[in-house]
Amino acid sequence: MAITLTEAAARHVTRYLSRRGKGLGVRLGVKTTGCSGLAYKLEYVDDTEPEDVVFENHGVKVLIDPKSLAYIDGTELDFVREGLNEGFKFNNPNERDRCGCGESFRV
Repeated sequence: MAITLTEAAARHVTRYLSRRGKGLGVRLGVKTTGCSGLAYKLEYVDDTEPEDVVFENHGVKVLIDPKSLAYIDGTELDFVREGLNEGFKFNNPNERDRCGCGESFRV
């Protein structure tokens, strides 16, 4: 499988990296936290690590560490605007449950 970005997410990342003046893409991973056990972490990245798994969609690179890939394989990263709020949305087919506050998930 793979990690994919929607066109909206790719546009947002490209625009942000352009304003930032540098950057290779985004690093997507998971960390242990929250009431359901896992939380997504997303950061802009300038360099790759030797163990990174790299996916590219719409000209944007998504870097993932191998340990996180087991939890997020098949995930689609979207960027949505809902009313006054906007942000990344993770469409992860491996999610079995999400906490009420939306901060963490379980596979």
